[in-house]
Amino acid sequence: MSEVTQEAQTRAASNAISPTLRLEGVVRRYREGDGYLEILRGVDGALWPHQAVALVAPSGVGKSTLLHIAGLLERPDGGEVVIDGLSTSTLSDSQRTALRRNRIGFVYQFHHLLPEFTAVENVMTPQMIAGLPAVEARRRALELLDYLGLAARANHRPSEMSGGEQQRVAIARAVANAPALLLADEPTGNLDPETADRVFTALMSLVEATGLSALIATHNLELAARMDRRVTLRNGLLVELP
Repeated sequence: MSEVTQEAQTRAASNAISPTLRLEGVVRRYREGDGYLEILRGVDGALWPHQAVALVAPSGVGKSTLLHIAGLLERPDGGEVVIDGLSTSTLSDSQRTALRRNRIGFVYQFHHLLPEFTAVENVMTPQMIAGLPAVEARRRALELLDYLGLAARANHRPSEMSGGEQQRVAIARAVANAPALLLADEPTGNLDPETADRVFTALMSLVEATGLSALIATHNLELAARMDRRVTLRNGLLVELP
């Protein structure tokens, strides 16, 4: 497809025998009164290239916490998070930030696009933050938008786009730096069923085409059934579902 896709495919091929994300005994607890509330009690798991995994669990059991830890937004209280073979527990904050910027993409329920920027400018932004020249960032951004069926919307601001279009722009922004790992928290939760299906199809197409590893928290059991694996959080542990 595009240079963005080819770059991701090359990386995926080189990492094909090892997981993109590995969680080893991850613990996370929060202070509650005089004690602690343990949300994650030793989570183990792995996510591989070209794989989309649905994280299906009730609200309040730690889905967002797990995504934040996997995405290096929070540090666990115990255990290890390994990304692309690199253990992260001893990394400095600046090293974690660099790894997050270059290897991890995030998609949320709300698109969080910059309202004063056009679609192409929103997708250019993370690339320019990573040091890519504006001309190259624009070319890559236009490629991604075209791949996601948004070429005609490239110069539109978020207020001029539908909810599904805005969410596809958010996906393009999340993968603009060709990350190895994509973390999504209810990415279709704000959309009607038909629009949710279009957004989900676009997301799965990118996973297949680029070798991304995607961990997607969702309450939509129909969409979860279309992913490669399904897991849940039960008593603070990650459990595989049939």
